[in-house]
Amino acid sequence: GQRRLLEFDNIPMFMKKAPEEIDPVKTPELACIQTILYDEDQSPEDLAKTYKDEGNHYFGEKNYKKAIISYTEGLKKKCSDPNLNTVLYTNRAAAHFHLGNNRSALNDAIEARKLKPDHLKAIIRGVLCHTELKDYSKAIMWCNEGLQVNPKEKQLVDLRSRADKQKRVEERNARKAKLKEKKEHLQKEALLKAIEERKIKLFRSQECFSRHSDEEEEERVSKNLMDLSFDGTDAESATGARVYLDENGNLQWPVLFLYPEYGQTDFISAFNEDTRFIDHLSVMFDKDLPPWDVEKKYQADRLELYFEDEEREDLFRVNPDCTLREVLSHRRYFVKAGSPKFIILVRGSSYSLEFLSGKKLQQAS
Repeated sequence: GQRRLLEFDNIPMFMKKAPEEIDPVKTPELACIQTILYDEDQSPEDLAKTYKDEGNHYFGEKNYKKAIISYTEGLKKKCSDPNLNTVLYTNRAAAHFHLGNNRSALNDAIEARKLKPDHLKAIIRGVLCHTELKDYSKAIMWCNEGLQVNPKEKQLVDLRSRADKQKRVEERNARKAKLKEKKEHLQKEALLKAIEERKIKLFRSQECFSRHSDEEEEERVSKNLMDLSFDGTDAESATGARVYLDENGNLQWPVLFLYPEYGQTDFISAFNEDTRFIDHLSVMFDKDLPPWDVEKKYQADRLELYFEDEEREDLFRVNPDCTLREVLSHRRYFVKAGSPKFIILVRGSSYSLEFLSGKKLQQAS
């Protein structure tokens, strides 16, 4: 019984599904039918219709790629029937749409309408494509054109309502984005103005230093502040912090403390410019000393702060009673990558003496 069923499967009339490729040896009957169907002696119209029917078959099986091939073959026959060509374009548009090829689908819908401007299926397909491509104005325009053909076409009425709603949402979001962008730009302008007023010098981390006179230095700083277009203030640390101007008009900086003796760091995400260094150190090195300080020597009253002038290879000692604003305004301090950095050592320790040995030391304040 099973063998007889297999034999039936080879007879075109009883086939449940046509093979992907037709082998003249295994299925001579199918090969014969194929020859008859696609006989080049037939008129272009007959061949185009055959390919259309074949495409519809594949479309029904959701084999959209093969459907596209069939509809394309039908169009290649360049038959003189505009209605048939309109259907081929419209059907191919539907197949493309199901594959997510929205632009190709739209192009086919446009071609279909060139042949038959009032073809509702092509109009609906075009509306769907424009909607997927987020071109809601065009979607509404196509809906209006379709509703002139048939004012009661429910699908077009629904699609127009949906496109109009999405268009309003998009316009509202665009307005919000524009307002947000304007607000951010004003905030950045205010931030840059505050930095300029304090004579704080911003440089990118990759800024190459070269020697300049003090006058040239001031001119270079001014130019860089303009050229930076906020890049220096936009630099974010690994935690995502950046300098900002608070509601009281104070700069809040992300500050990095470096402890070279142990290869450790501390990060303060918002260091108020008018806060003294000692205020932070007294809290950070109070009773609970950091676990890496095995010798328990990092105590607030024993700590020394330094910043490096990479250009002149000088090391400036910072008075802990100074505010951050005072140090950042120093003529030799350069803020790199948007985050001020300071070296912390223990006064008089063997590591500190070794670290400072051979370096040009200066007092910052």
